[in-house]
Formats: sequence, C-alpha cells, structure tokens
Amino acid sequence: MNTSRILLGFAAGAAIGAALGILFAPDKGTETRRKIAEKSNDVAGSLKDKFSDLVDGVKEKFSGLKSDAEDVAEKGYSAYNRTKSEINSF
Repeated sequence: MNTSRILLGFAAGAAIGAALGILFAPDKGTETRRKIAEKSNDVAGSLKDKFSDLVDGVKEKFSGLKSDAEDVAEKGYSAYNRTKSEINSF
C-alpha cells in the first residue's frame, strides 16, 4: 500500500509539473492546449498502466492466499477423516 501511494504521488507531481511547465512556456494558446492534451493523455495512460499492475499484483496475492487456504482446509479435512476412522475402528 505504501508503494502505491508513492507511485501515485510521483505521478501526480509529474503531471502538475508538466502542466505548469506548459502553461508558462511562450507558445500560442492553441499550441499550449494541444500540449496539455497530449501530456494529459500520457499521464492518464501511465496511471492506467500502474493501476493495472497494482490490480494484477493484488490478484496474484489473493490467488496465492486462496490456494494456501484450500491446502490447509484439505489437510484439516484429511486429519478429520483419519481421526474419525480411528475412532470408528474401536
């Protein structure tokens, strides 16, 4: 969670810096608006990629935890059945 906050802060800072740099550049208004639109699209794409990576990482961790839980449940069920068989054999 801490890494995602750092990445989000970095991306937001980069977007703000890029926007301020473009706004203070000595270009025509149409050129400035075009540059802002391009930078916005670049930042949006970057954020989408980072979010997608974050979601993929969460999915992988959840899948691993689910697999571990299934293994523990299976071992518990097997131990239960062995104990039940031993009790019934008396």
